[in-house]
Amino acid sequence: MLKLNNIEVAYLNVIRVLHGVSLKVDDGAIVALLGANGAGKSTTLKAVSGLLKVEEGEVTGGNIEWDDKRIDKKNAEQIGKLGIIQALEGRHVFGHLTAEENLLVGAFNRRDGNAVKLDLEMVYSYFPRLKALRRNIAGYLSGGEQQMVVIGRAMMAKPKLMMLDEPSLGLAPLLVEEIYNIIKRFNTESKTSVLLVEQNVRVALSIAHYGYVMENGRIVLDGTAEFLKNNEDVKEFYMGLSTVGAKKSYRDVKHYKRRKRWL
Repeated sequence: MLKLNNIEVAYLNVIRVLHGVSLKVDDGAIVALLGANGAGKSTTLKAVSGLLKVEEGEVTGGNIEWDDKRIDKKNAEQIGKLGIIQALEGRHVFGHLTAEENLLVGAFNRRDGNAVKLDLEMVYSYFPRLKALRRNIAGYLSGGEQQMVVIGRAMMAKPKLMMLDEPSLGLAPLLVEEIYNIIKRFNTESKTSVLLVEQNVRVALSIAHYGYVMENGRIVLDGTAEFLKNNEDVKEFYMGLSTVGAKKSYRDVKHYKRRKRWL
């Protein structure tokens, strides 16, 4: 189980980004971290994975626990070896390597050679398109195909917790649905926990068990996926629906002063 206990994060010891964030991811659960751009969602993932240090950020308050042991003082390599794997936003592939070579990079910490081959076939069973493109240079793949490579590479690390940052970003709706169905299937079949950062609230809550809404570096609302889907503020602020379920017009949104009943 992952637990964030009232953590605060600052960059360069000056810019505070997270202000007392607490959340948990139970074993085998899919948890969605929702919110607008700039809310602090990606920073939260980097605090867990140890990647903050690369950007001169650090956890300045609170603590992060994995299976009841503190990990916020560990570096990214040490955290990765615990089975906590993050797929970064923006489809970061090794552009000069083939699709299959990119997938195998995900297994670089593993020593079980035969199992790696089996897991490669497992990834291809989730993403049949990648098998056909396995010898293609990753830099020339489409955005959707690169996203499949990034998620498949995370799967190849045999994660205990897989953290995905905006996997739907820039993708067509049908492809988003396909990728989310695969994430859900992988979670069900492998019992891997998933912490999912998304702005697309509808699709995230379609597979999540639990969710947290973040604004300005704080958790402002949390609950089961069903509770959040039916919450009037979530529907209005993040799904563009009024209290009667009708879509709000651009004019309404432009002049709408948010009530933020949760604050």
